[in-house]
Amino acid sequence: MERLIKGVLNFQRKVHPANRDLFASLVDEGQSPDVLFITCSDSRIDPNMVTGSHPGDLFICRNAGNIVPPHNNVTGGMTASIEYAVAVLGVRHIIICGHTDCGAIKGALDINAIKEAGLPHVKEWLGHCRSAMEIVRERHGIPWNEPVDSCHLHEAIEENVLQQVQHLRTHPIVAAKLATNKVKVHGWVYDIRSGEILCSDDFGSEFKPFAERYAEFITE
Repeated sequence: MERLIKGVLNFQRKVHPANRDLFASLVDEGQSPDVLFITCSDSRIDPNMVTGSHPGDLFICRNAGNIVPPHNNVTGGMTASIEYAVAVLGVRHIIICGHTDCGAIKGALDINAIKEAGLPHVKEWLGHCRSAMEIVRERHGIPWNEPVDSCHLHEAIEENVLQQVQHLRTHPIVAAKLATNKVKVHGWVYDIRSGEILCSDDFGSEFKPFAERYAEFITE
């Protein structure tokens, strides 16, 4: 906690004064982010550092496993945030960003262990990853009552991002904007160790290196 206190004091004494105009504009003009960034709660993930963005650039939603529950009539924080970001803020891009060594996906690979650990809410939440885990099971012939080996972790992390992209498309406001080409959806997997990012293609079926996926934007 001492480190955080010193960090806040440094922000108040140095960082904020050096960026006074930026913060004033954020108050006077409000927020108008171009991107809804959905990622994991993992403390090792810093969306602004990874993307080189600044306050006001990203509308960030975080939860264990970068999960987007399929749309239903039960209001939740993710559903409300997605609706607000798309309908009110008018974001034009939605990024679902998973990451390597994801604890949530490790848990989803062996959901019975989560149950036995006495974590009923975690177990229920990770149920939104089930389709991704079942796909991995089917590919490798793993019985339903056996945990998925950790050697399949990266595959499961990628598949989870693809399935959460599919869940995102069930949200009415997102579906409407996708149908009129007013929103684009991106699936990313960030490698904490290397800094590399793999990105799914427009059809959400495979991952490509970041520079290849966004080659049209790279001028160097």
